[in-house]
This record gives sequence, C-alpha cells and structure tokens, in this order.
Amino acid sequence: MTITILLLLALLAANLPWFSERLFYLLPLKSPRKALGWCLLELVLLYFIIGAVAIAVEQSSVGQVAKQGWEFYAITFSLFVVFAFPGFVYRYLWHKP
Repeated sequence: MTITILLLLALLAANLPWFSERLFYLLPLKSPRKALGWCLLELVLLYFIIGAVAIAVEQSSVGQVAKQGWEFYAITFSLFVVFAFPGFVYRYLWHKP
C-alpha cells in the first residue's frame, strides 16, 4: 500500500510544474507564461523532494536505507519524466490558452 501511495505522489508531483504559471505555485513570474526552463527546474527539484520522501518512507518501514548506484537514479529520474508526460502534453500540445 505504501508503494502505491508513493507512486501516486510521484505522479502528482511530476505533473505539478505544468499546471501553474507561478514558480513552485508561490512566486509570480514577470512573463505571462512560464518558460519551459522553469518547468524543467521545478521537475528536477520535485524529483529530489519525492526521493527524500521515499528515503524517509524506506527508513521508517525497513529501518535502513539500501545503497543505490547511479543506475537506480537514472532509471527513477527517467520514470519521473515519463510520469510528467501527461502534464507536458496538456500544457504544450493539447491545451489552447
């Protein structure tokens, strides 16, 4: 059950940058539309935040955190980018402002 909640949280977090014109939903930007670079920056930062939540969940449920190599992080970041695809499609390919 915990893994399902964590995956749903990652799916939600990966799509957050695409649905707001504010930076991190807090800071208004000078331009009327948020640039792709800001969305990608938010995506990377949200990846690290979800990773920290996952490490905390692993620490609390198992009692220790397993060591991972760079391959694990490359795969999880790729999965996070795939999770962000619906929001990207909505913002740039489907949604007409």
